[in-house]
Amino acid sequence: MDDMNEFLDKIQMFTLNDFTAETISPLEKLKEENNMKSKMELYVTNLQSIIVNKLQSFEPTKKFKVDRWKREQGGGGITIVLQDGIVFEKAAVNISVVWGDMHEDQIKSMKSKGRDLKVEGKNRFFATGISSVIHPCNPFIPSLHFNYRYFEVVNENGHHTWWFGGGMDLTPNYLNEKDASHFHKTLKMACDKHNSLYYPKFKKWADDYFFNKHRGEARGVGGTFFDDFDEGSIDDCFAFVVSCGNSVLPSYVPLIEEHKDKPFSSRHRDWQLMRRGRYVEFNLVYDRGTQFGLATPGARIESILVSMPLIAKWEYCPELEHGDEEAKLIKVLKEPKEWI
Repeated sequence: MDDMNEFLDKIQMFTLNDFTAETISPLEKLKEENNMKSKMELYVTNLQSIIVNKLQSFEPTKKFKVDRWKREQGGGGITIVLQDGIVFEKAAVNISVVWGDMHEDQIKSMKSKGRDLKVEGKNRFFATGISSVIHPCNPFIPSLHFNYRYFEVVNENGHHTWWFGGGMDLTPNYLNEKDASHFHKTLKMACDKHNSLYYPKFKKWADDYFFNKHRGEARGVGGTFFDDFDEGSIDDCFAFVVSCGNSVLPSYVPLIEEHKDKPFSSRHRDWQLMRRGRYVEFNLVYDRGTQFGLATPGARIESILVSMPLIAKWEYCPELEHGDEEAKLIKVLKEPKEWI
């Protein structure tokens, strides 16, 4: 609970300087309310600022673009993106805070994932979360994805349903076992603060989820993933999500620092672009967040698809797959392994 308690202690001291952009809901209202909607919105908006500030420190000549948007049906978001940098070819850290009536396609999507909503009458939803994808310039720095979100639904009869979801995974172009081990150890530490069973459970879920079935290979070396998470009290679940969110920078920044200045060849670059093509395939074919976003009336398409790499490549039967360095990665993608 330490991560959560530390965050809760800061809430009343928050000013707009603690956020990269003005909060979607009025800050003073968020500080006054003592419900999960307000706590989660404050947490993801503050975490966005912390992560953007750290990533910005690697880019002295280019600034992140802050794009605040509104959703006509209710709410909005803050999309923060940097492109064509020295270290990051594309880095996006986004938050959304949206509410309104549940659309039929959204209800079907929730049911297909195992969440049995009470669909009689009118359903109102609230959703907030943070999502990010980082595609570095250097082929030896892995891409990173993470997202953590809170969702609740109330129908006209007062039935209230809530849950959390999210995950984080690492997508290298070249296998570095030290990187993968560090990444997974950091995630395990976050999980173990709450339940020693979470890491193996959510690691397997990530291995199964971040998988391109049509290719028969994982997107990367996995991480953790969970959905429909409501084990214990709502505060217990929030505390777990805060620990996960707080592990983003410790899990990834050392990898940036280790590889950002490493020399690479055109061969390495070509392979990186082909691996990014596989990344795009997963996001468009299997990613639930993309599917849910596209099914949401009034969704902002630019923010949904901001996870796409700036440049990707599809080469017919690429011969590079037969190189030793590339084959080392492919073997792990075909047969996910334990990293700890």
